[in-house]
Amino acid sequence: MTAPVVAVVGGGITGLVAAYRLRGSLGSDARIVLLEQSDRLGGKLRTVTLAGGPVDVGAEAFIGRRQEVPALLDELGLTDQLVYPSGARPLLYAGGHLHPLPTATLMGIPSGAASVEGLVDEDTLARVAAEPGEPLHWDRDGDMSVAQLVGSRFGEQVVRRSVDPLLGGVYSGLSDTAGVRATVPTLAAALDEGAVSLTDAVVRALPKPSATPVFGTLRDGYQVLIDALVEASRAEIRCHTVASGLRRNGDRWSLDPVGDVDGVILAVPATRMATLLADPVPVAASRAERIPLASSVVVALALPAAVALPENSGILVATGEDLSAKAFTLSSRKWPHLATREVALARASFGRYGDDSLVDEADDRLVDLARADLATVTGVTDEPVDAFVQRWHGGLPQYRAGHNDIVAALEQEIATVDGLEIAGAMLHGVGVPACVESGTRAAAHLAARVAG
Repeated sequence: MTAPVVAVVGGGITGLVAAYRLRGSLGSDARIVLLEQSDRLGGKLRTVTLAGGPVDVGAEAFIGRRQEVPALLDELGLTDQLVYPSGARPLLYAGGHLHPLPTATLMGIPSGAASVEGLVDEDTLARVAAEPGEPLHWDRDGDMSVAQLVGSRFGEQVVRRSVDPLLGGVYSGLSDTAGVRATVPTLAAALDEGAVSLTDAVVRALPKPSATPVFGTLRDGYQVLIDALVEASRAEIRCHTVASGLRRNGDRWSLDPVGDVDGVILAVPATRMATLLADPVPVAASRAERIPLASSVVVALALPAAVALPENSGILVATGEDLSAKAFTLSSRKWPHLATREVALARASFGRYGDDSLVDEADDRLVDLARADLATVTGVTDEPVDAFVQRWHGGLPQYRAGHNDIVAALEQEIATVDGLEIAGAMLHGVGVPACVESGTRAAAHLAARVAG
């Protein structure tokens, strides 16, 4: 029997996991070709050297309460790389002042007035306190933006000062462009099950207390994981290679520049996926086109070790503040393994969906903006000893109202096509664990089809 030949399009974490899983399922004789149009692997995971040591300038953590990443690290012999945060709490910059991040909230949505006391004005506090007594109209068959739902119940200040900073940190967008069902699914489930108010729904949806750290990361950066996946997959890696011409050829697929293959996994952003699917599966392509992308910039700063950064993990910025940055990660305060470095590390984030005017500014300009905004919120004016600017064009898909329906229709269409699978952050979650799970699922489906 001829050894199978399969192609994976996209060299981000999803595509790399898919290639690794295909190797495990199809065996050592299978030819696995991975195509990546950029000059590097890892997608939105990137580790660079800053002030003599590794620093992540894309995603810098994963949800610790999901097991996909720890399990993958264990398989690859990388468990010793797993580290957890210090326990320092983040701050929130709103109304020109620093505030503790609200507690007892779900993605910033309060469970009661006490959650946002000190962050919003008295009229808003009274509105939150009175909300359980207001009639709640929720369409169990529909969806709406988080801003619509929260604003109608708690008012604009809660949306802009509490919810936007949390959602923006995950999706690089605003609550206006975040659908309830896709971005806060446990809240939607509580509403579907008959919660009598939004406050009641939040209380029902809050995660149970757990001793497991909320976040985790890799001691030497995500590059360690990327390298291990490349080695374990033993895939034929082709960077600087644009995949095109995807078409059915008898009972196989043809993909330029690979040629005929037994199956294909597309692990690329929505816009690229729509282009590749336009000829062979045009209905699926039209679905993918409906998922927009946000662009952003991360500016990593290495500051003198003695700099007086707050003893907090980071600073989220409310919408409407007189700052360019949307958030700061105080990396040396957040991660104990970085606190031992001879510099203090911090990251500033700029840009989000609908507001990407700074993405293509010059590096020096972005570093100056990061320093100026850090000085405004913390008082720190020290000159960096090193800096790195990372632009993420089309970095994150936007999960707008109706996103789940779009994805369901897309996946239903793909399910009717033999030998073709899709995966990635555009589907069921933008975090690293969700991408690992997505690549694993796509590889399992394709391997079963190829073998069957």
